[in-house]
Amino acid sequence: MSRFRPVDRHTSYLLLPSIEDWLPENHLARFIVEVVEGLDVSVMAKACAGRGSAAYHPSMLLALLIYGYATGVFSSRKIERATHDSVAFRFIAAGAYPDHDTLASFRRRFLDELAGLFVQVLQMAQEMHLLSLGTISLDGTRIHANASRHSALSHGHIEQLESQLKAEVRSLLDLAEQADQSAMPDGMSLPEEIARREARLAAMAEAKAKIEARAKVRFAREHTEYQAKLAQREAKAAARGKKPGGKPPKPPVAGPTAKDQVNLTDADSCIMPVSGGGFEQAYNAQAAVDTTNMRVVASAVTQACNDKEQVVPMLAQLAELPKALGNPEHLLTDSGYYSAANASACTASGIEPLMAVKREEHHPSPCARFTEPPALAADASPAQRMTHKLQTQAGRALYALRKQTVEPVFGIIKAVLGFRQFSLRGLDKVSGEWALVCLAWNLKRMAVLRLQIGN
Repeated sequence: MSRFRPVDRHTSYLLLPSIEDWLPENHLARFIVEVVEGLDVSVMAKACAGRGSAAYHPSMLLALLIYGYATGVFSSRKIERATHDSVAFRFIAAGAYPDHDTLASFRRRFLDELAGLFVQVLQMAQEMHLLSLGTISLDGTRIHANASRHSALSHGHIEQLESQLKAEVRSLLDLAEQADQSAMPDGMSLPEEIARREARLAAMAEAKAKIEARAKVRFAREHTEYQAKLAQREAKAAARGKKPGGKPPKPPVAGPTAKDQVNLTDADSCIMPVSGGGFEQAYNAQAAVDTTNMRVVASAVTQACNDKEQVVPMLAQLAELPKALGNPEHLLTDSGYYSAANASACTASGIEPLMAVKREEHHPSPCARFTEPPALAADASPAQRMTHKLQTQAGRALYALRKQTVEPVFGIIKAVLGFRQFSLRGLDKVSGEWALVCLAWNLKRMAVLRLQIGN
């Protein structure tokens, strides 16, 4: 007699099987379906109600996308395949099999509506006592763009290639006008070669126009900063009654530089330095995380490598959250966000900033860890006051929450879920996709916290 359990794949079930019985009670897919069915998706439903054949309900498609992003399945083709292969995806789809075109079109079409859903999920989390806006930790991370950095061209290189291609077009036109074309290689088509070079010239002209438009925006910003520095310098001179020391600020230069670049695949993405060294075509994804439950309460994507310009927009997002969610009390950031203006903006918004002024030592002495800093001088600068605040026992304990909240969120999203590259292209679209990633993270975090509370 065999000691193994029998394997029978041919006998039919006595009763019809139910996917409901195959999925554990506390499964993430069940929780996502429960939450999504409680969201107001009436705007999507009205937009999808056309005159053609019956469409898939937005709640089902949205739940499929959220569960896919929460489990590391970002491709619409893989999600389509999972509705056949995975019990969890089949449960969400309720036996339907939406194709990848439907999923991709739905994702592109309703990216703007995700912001409203994001707030609804935050309100649900508060009702479940899983959200606290007391202390917010802000940080950014590089996410690869859906483009190669080798597709980027600088303004100087574009001008060189334009001269080369124009010369090649002229030589091809001269060859076409010659009566004797015996020197032309076999299989070479002059019209196709000319058309190919003219198409490249048109693409380069468009790239140059984008670089020049960016240069105008940059010049306007730098000119405003230059005027402010001059005014501040003149005010100091008037107060002291003598010419201020140091070199005067340099005026900005109008127009693009030879190193200004644009990517031909995704023009909105930029070449950015990444951790570990090197450069990649990427975006700077921002997230504000509550330090109590590690929930993302605000998200954004920017083209700027520097984080200093991201504090004021993030404060605006936090101010737009429903008042019922509460008011943030503290904002924790690393040294990349610090400036006197950003600290003042936080204070004006009713939020106490704790921003590192510079990189601190990783292993301070025991005395420095357990003693209070000396009293501040009366004429201390804003940077000295911020440094003093972070050296106090209370400030040090509060600032320590930054590394154990927002950085683990980025680590899980990138290393565990595997979201290291955007699927979409363009700043508006990748901003929506990043909001979808943060929405999926929030729901996954809510499911874990609810299970812990239930246990």
